[in-house]
Amino acid sequence: MNRRLALAVCLAACALLASLAFAQDANYPRILDAKPMYKAGPAHLDRAPQSPAAALTQWNGSFVDLLKNKINYVMVGTDPSTSNVSTTIPVYIIPIRMVYPKTNGNHTFDPVKTKVSNGQTVINNIISSPIFNPGLNFTQGGTNLGTTQYIDAFQRGNFWKYVKKNTAYHVLLGQPKVLAAQSITVPASLGGVFQNPFGSGIVGTYDINAFDAKLQGYIKKFTQINPGVLPLFVTYDVYLTSGGGCCIGGYHNSNGLAPGGQTYAHTTYEDAAGSFAQDVSALSHEIGEWMDDPFPGDNFVACGDNSYMEVGDPLENNANFGAFPYSLGGFTYNLQSLVFIGYFGAPRATSVHSWLSFQHDEAHVCPGQ
Repeated sequence: MNRRLALAVCLAACALLASLAFAQDANYPRILDAKPMYKAGPAHLDRAPQSPAAALTQWNGSFVDLLKNKINYVMVGTDPSTSNVSTTIPVYIIPIRMVYPKTNGNHTFDPVKTKVSNGQTVINNIISSPIFNPGLNFTQGGTNLGTTQYIDAFQRGNFWKYVKKNTAYHVLLGQPKVLAAQSITVPASLGGVFQNPFGSGIVGTYDINAFDAKLQGYIKKFTQINPGVLPLFVTYDVYLTSGGGCCIGGYHNSNGLAPGGQTYAHTTYEDAAGSFAQDVSALSHEIGEWMDDPFPGDNFVACGDNSYMEVGDPLENNANFGAFPYSLGGFTYNLQSLVFIGYFGAPRATSVHSWLSFQHDEAHVCPGQ
């Protein structure tokens, strides 16, 4: 075979493979009117643990907002204004394998077996990320907040007025322990496989209420889960839906309120570059909100865009869905910026540089303040 003929055959083969890949994607329908979303609460008051043996480490604070309302809140850890200690919250990861039969996609999204671009599985890449790995230094606006985990750096910046003196103050996540993966078979009436509305490839969908009902069973199933730990449920390339509307990248909630409620969170890991919920961006959103609003229904604020003290929601529609790239261990993770307490009407001087957000990407207090 001469060189010209060989080249022609090669080009024809590549075109065939590309057309087959396109045809494969084209077999899946598109999601119309897709909107990036996160959810929180309201807390399941009827599912509050009875006489729990352990409770989440938490503290109570308050401030007077710009409307002269007294805002009371509960956060994870100890009070940064009066303590100078490091708190570590145990974490259990429960991988969720989502199975779609032939009737609605013929595909399985598995965070345990699927490997991402660096050769690690989805679960292991999450554990290696700055959410759990304290290997990055965070210097914001010239101020060194410390070499630590991402959400701890955020919280230190959030209360820098006190932490710059109480230098040993930290709220950390423990090295996660991975529990047995659970499988959910999705009926056609509650979800399916679609083309990713935010990027390349395909995604699964599933109704959030049906999903949460499954999580309640897993919370009861695993004896390791108690109010003193954070159970983290992880899906891969799956968006949740609410009332038919897509797409929810994660949520956090609690069974019961402070101090004895059981907190928990869900995040999806999307591996398409530039997509909503890319790698750990959804996780950074949900852990940040769990830190500052662990019991949705307790931390009410007087904001037009926010009923609870949700620190991720105000920035999720910014460029790259509010996320900024950070490289660690040879992988570039996307971590969402989060608003500081001043956004909700607290004194801005509480936070580093009197900023309203971790990346200084928020210029205004919440609507209504």
